[in-house]
Amino acid sequence: MHGSWMIDPLYALSGLAVGFLVGLTGVGGGSLMTPLLILIFGVHPASAVGTDLLYAAITKGAGTITHHANNTVEWKIVGRLAIGSVPATILTILAFHHFGASGPEASAVISITLGVALVLTAAMLFFKAPILRAAMRRNPDFGVNTSILATILVGFVVGVLVSISSVGAGAVGTSALFFLYPRLPAAKIVGTDIAHAVPLTLLAGLGHAWLGTVHLHILVSLVAGSIPGIVAGSLATRFTPEGVLRPALAVILAVVGVKLLG
Repeated sequence: MHGSWMIDPLYALSGLAVGFLVGLTGVGGGSLMTPLLILIFGVHPASAVGTDLLYAAITKGAGTITHHANNTVEWKIVGRLAIGSVPATILTILAFHHFGASGPEASAVISITLGVALVLTAAMLFFKAPILRAAMRRNPDFGVNTSILATILVGFVVGVLVSISSVGAGAVGTSALFFLYPRLPAAKIVGTDIAHAVPLTLLAGLGHAWLGTVHLHILVSLVAGSIPGIVAGSLATRFTPEGVLRPALAVILAVVGVKLLG
C-alpha cells in the first residue's frame, strides 16, 4: 500500500458518481470504478483492482448501514454467500501471491476477466427480467425453495471473480440473487448483495494490500466522494424506476467490457 492522504478532486468526483450508482442499483462498484481507473486514469490493472476493492469495502459498509436501517438486508442469505466467497477469495489471493500480481501475465488475466465479467453483467441486466418471467411461467414454484448449496456456490464464483477483477460482488451477485430468490423485493436483493460485498471486498482488498497493489492516495480520494454518494443512492432506491436505469447501465458496461477485451 503506497501513496499519501491528499484528496484529488477528480478521483473524489468519480467516487461520488459510482457510489451513488452502487447505492441505487447494487451494481457499479468494480464494474465502473476499475475500468475507470484503468482506461481513464491509466492505473495499472492490479493496482486498480486492489484499490477498488478497499474502496468498495468502505463504500458498501456505509451502504449496508443504510440498507439495514431500512430493513432491506437478508442476513441469512449473506451468511450463505460468505461461506462460499471467503475461502474462494483466500485461494485466489494466494494464487496471485504465488504467480505474481503485477507482471504482464497477471495484467492480461485481470483485463480479460474484467472484460468478460462486464459483458456477462450487461447480458444479465438486459435479459434478467424475460428469463425470470419465462422460468416462473414454466414452473410457478420457481424460487420458493432455493438450494443453500446453490447460494454457497454462487458465493464461491463471486469470490473468485471479485478477487481477480473486483467485478462480481454487485454485478454478478445481484443478478444471481434475482434468479435464486426471485420472490424477494428488489430493494432487499440490492441490500443483501451490498452487505455480502463488505466482508468479501475487505478480505480481497487486504489481500491485495499484502501483495502491494493498493494506491492509498487514490483510495482516500475515492472514499471521500463515495460515502455521501452511496448513502444518497441507497435512500433513492425506492423512488427510482428500475426499468430506466438498468438498461442504461447495461449498455455502458457492455461498451466498457468490449473495450477492455479489445
